[in-house]
Amino acid sequence: MSTQETVPAAPSNGETILQSASEPIDLQLPTSAADGLIQKPFARPLDTANPTAPAQLTSDQKSKYEAVLKTVSSWTTVPTKAEKGAPTAPITEDERMWLTRECLLRYLRATKWNVAEAETRLLSTLTWRREYDLKKLTPEYISIENETGKQVLLGYDIHGRPCLYLLPSNQNTEKSDRQLEHLVFMLERAIDLMGPDQETVALLVNFNETKSGQNASMGQAKQTLGFLQNHYPERLGRALVINVPFMIWGFFKLITPFIDPNTREKLMFNEDLRQHVPPSQLMKSVGGDVEFRYDHATYWPALNTLAEQRREAYRQRWVQGGKQIGELENYLKGENTPSLSAAMAEVEAKANASE
Repeated sequence: MSTQETVPAAPSNGETILQSASEPIDLQLPTSAADGLIQKPFARPLDTANPTAPAQLTSDQKSKYEAVLKTVSSWTTVPTKAEKGAPTAPITEDERMWLTRECLLRYLRATKWNVAEAETRLLSTLTWRREYDLKKLTPEYISIENETGKQVLLGYDIHGRPCLYLLPSNQNTEKSDRQLEHLVFMLERAIDLMGPDQETVALLVNFNETKSGQNASMGQAKQTLGFLQNHYPERLGRALVINVPFMIWGFFKLITPFIDPNTREKLMFNEDLRQHVPPSQLMKSVGGDVEFRYDHATYWPALNTLAEQRREAYRQRWVQGGKQIGELENYLKGENTPSLSAAMAEVEAKANASE
């Protein structure tokens, strides 16, 4: 059963989304294995999903956050390239929207609360996003890379993280920059699908039936680690790697020195995936109950239409909230919570009432 959702609220059940306020598109998204053969992304996490609550900020951390917020709020231009002396261009609305409260906190945590380093890395990522040209990474451009379903967003883990499957045995293209762009594209879609109280993704890497040459090269692995650690800090919740053949163990030993210690702690090998992902949202091929068959013509438009709608709802709420740098992600994701400007007004009203 589908229900039409109201823009700009984030989808409550994901079964029906809106292309515009007047054009409903019914995607008929599944919710669990009980829905039979699955060929589209799941609508939402199970109700039993339990996102990890963020730690309360100390007074010192709050002051460091305020310092970073003050700095990034003053940015009017951003370099167009990473090279020294590169030209700059005005900061865009998309870039301002990207600078949420939680985004700034992710960079602070990643730099162990070093204010100057967090500010440097935030600006570096904004430049990287320009230079990498994320707008070029459209569903049409990336489509050929996913025709065999070598990367699939399907289901959510026990903490409500979107699950991104990496299936190297389905490799269908020659090594190229677009293979790395494909991973960036899917990470961005995973972020689109994150609900309130969720900032991280669960990677499920299944090397079953992977042949020599189908896994990433050393160069690609270093590049991947580089952009994950530098430009998607604090976005990896768990990386579950299974069916690791001997040749891949050797590969992991080679790249381990390049992996940040915090990232390394999130890597787990040959675990029982049912302990991490509810069986009713876990593919049968990795031990779950979900009968999933990848059909590009069905899955790809469903994923991208759903993600587009989530982004549009997010953007509309950002506009309604006053286009604030430091906006609250839970508000932007549709949770029934005040925007930053509304929350600040409420605090000010209470302060005035107590005088």
